[in-house]
Amino acid sequence: MIVGNLNALPLAGLPFPLRAILALPHCSLAALQARDDGRWQPENADWFCTIGPAYTQPQAQRHTEYHALWADIQVVLAGEEQINAGTHYAAREEDEQRKPDLYITTHARLPVSVTLRAGDFAVFLPGEPHQALCAVDAPMTVRKAVFKVPRARLEV
Repeated sequence: MIVGNLNALPLAGLPFPLRAILALPHCSLAALQARDDGRWQPENADWFCTIGPAYTQPQAQRHTEYHALWADIQVVLAGEEQINAGTHYAAREEDEQRKPDLYITTHARLPVSVTLRAGDFAVFLPGEPHQALCAVDAPMTVRKAVFKVPRARLEV
């Protein structure tokens, strides 16, 4: 997991392919906040972004997931959430595949926890378990941008 803020990209230590995406003018915090909810994919881009509201819940009610083919960049646009994460590859045969490239696991250890507020982001590389949308103090609606970046872009 990599954590940072859109207003301080050089400090985040992002791999170049991810930093290049977040450094685009239409990926600034103000630009993302102004964008309508829904899926957005720039012309000829191999990545896409989904923007919209989500609801935080107590940690015990949230699932832990990972992806095999895509990296996630989760950016909070409004509100706050806690995200818990693991530091080891999570995949096991008994994990439940709910959607293409969305795996739910019940065995991952999540020793890292971070609170994200507007402008903050967390990056999860393929295989990294994460439990997003955990309530900080009380459940609330947050607005997020979730970028999906293909694994192949990171392996160049």
